[in-house]
Amino acid sequence: MSDSLRDQLMGLGFKPAPKPERKPDTRKPDARKPGQKPHGKGAAPPRPGHAGKPRPPQGPSRKPRSQEDIDLAKAYAIRAQREKDERIEAERVKQEEARLRREAKAKLEEFLKDKALNDAEADIARHFPYGGKIKRIYVNAEQLKSLNAGELGVVQQNGRYLLVSSAVLVEAEAIFAPAVALKVDSNAPAGDDPYADPQYQVPDDLVW
Repeated sequence: MSDSLRDQLMGLGFKPAPKPERKPDTRKPDARKPGQKPHGKGAAPPRPGHAGKPRPPQGPSRKPRSQEDIDLAKAYAIRAQREKDERIEAERVKQEEARLRREAKAKLEEFLKDKALNDAEADIARHFPYGGKIKRIYVNAEQLKSLNAGELGVVQQNGRYLLVSSAVLVEAEAIFAPAVALKVDSNAPAGDDPYADPQYQVPDDLVW
């Protein structure tokens, strides 16, 4: 419509139609190009120039193992297995020995019940070597003679030294030999056992 016609219409009382209000665009700007798909969450956009290209090799290719390397590896594996078997067997033997030792000590303890001849009033110290140290047991004069003659013996049980008859000593030795602390050979010369003399005093903690 030309300006003259609009002026004529306005002169006749017509008003121009109001222009519609433009609503603000609340959409976030999208920088994607037309046809480009959105990336997933946390995904990096594809780098240009890499699409369709094969990946370079990760490292140098491994050379095939020679027969010598294979034989050496087998020898190492065999030796490692043998050493493992030996350790297992040694541990089994150790545990078995410990079990037998516990059983023997329990059997000896049961056997020695009411068989000790220790005199509570004894005041003569009879020294003897045992466990790498000098130990002692108190006996009376009569027991000292019998002990030096081999008619009595000493057995160690739970840290105590028990005076027993020679017959009991023989059975105790058969049950658990390490428990026999003093066994005098009646046929041995007296000079072979210097500790038979009650006047022979040595410190208890002297290392034998």
